Amino acid sequence: RLVEARNNFERHRSLLDRGFITRAMFDQAEQAFRSAQAQVDSVQAQANIAETQLGYADLIAASSGTVTARRAEPGEVVAAGQPIIQLAREGGRDAVFDVPARIIETAPANAEIVVVLSSDPKVRATGRVREVAPQADPVTRTFKVRIGLNDPPAAMRLGSTVTGSIQLGAGPGLEIPASALTSAHQRAAVWVLDPASNTVSLRNIEVLSYDLARVAVAEGLQTGDIVVTAGVQTLRPGQQVRLLGTQP
Repeated sequence: RLVEARNNFERHRSLLDRGFITRAMFDQAEQAFRSAQAQVDSVQAQANIAETQLGYADLIAASSGTVTARRAEPGEVVAAGQPIIQLAREGGRDAVFDVPARIIETAPANAEIVVVLSSDPKVRATGRVREVAPQADPVTRTFKVRIGLNDPPAAMRLGSTVTGSIQLGAGPGLEIPASALTSAHQRAAVWVLDPASNTVSLRNIEVLSYDLARVAVAEGLQTGDIVVTAGVQTLRPGQQVRLLGTQP
């Protein structure tokens, strides 16, 4: 149709130049040609869009790596922008930790981090901080920190549970058993015993560092305070307790 309209338009233009047709007849032929051209352009645009959308069916990774998670199943209808595959890039590996703000603030700049495999502490690697999340987790109030590992051993595979340690400068603080730690108002807390009445009260503390066995307390406790280390999840403020080894 476009070819026919173009030929008709060219013929009418030649006839108009020689005075064999009126201007109105030429304008009609020109309008038909423009309309046919617009229809072809519209169809071509739709074809280009369809071709682009068809290309979205092919998922091409930006780099080589290992698939760590699949978030859709074959045949599932997904929305535009929905993640389908989670990929761990080759050529580098991170250890990811949730770290309290106080440790981030007191840690030396560019400090070396020792990372060990939790199931086998003999498997270890070192690294340095590569990225710190700009915002704290709204629930735990910790920051996600990524440690770029230097030549991690083969046994430290993707998804392994690891433990990290860093050498901090000496500072004030007390250590308590990790079993004493609980939470109140979305902050770390401990139950403190009043020796006079043998009742407990909940007190917020600032944690300097912690591991599976101990917690270093920066603020909130003083030397001589007695903290509860067992059954902390079942206590209530003002509840009477007794020390182990004492008579009821």
